[in-house]
Amino acid sequence: MNRVLSLIGVAVVGFILFYVSRFWYLSLWGRPGLFGSEALPPQGGLLGRWLRGTDAAPFELIIWAVAAFLILSAVHWVSKKISGSD
Repeated sequence: MNRVLSLIGVAVVGFILFYVSRFWYLSLWGRPGLFGSEALPPQGGLLGRWLRGTDAAPFELIIWAVAAFLILSAVHWVSKKISGSD
């Protein structure tokens, strides 16, 4: 059961990271955005939107890759602490 919950958690985090990236191609909800929020557009690419107009914009992919690695590492660390295994 613990492994199933871990896999579901990683899938959810991976889905969120995929949505934040520039590689999102799915249009799963309507134009106003998810739950009517313009902050969550159907075309994804949130990191590019957040970095637009800054000096860090050209490094969007590198920032996304490092952030994804750190987030997945943190999720792994937390799941190990919760499950009690080393």
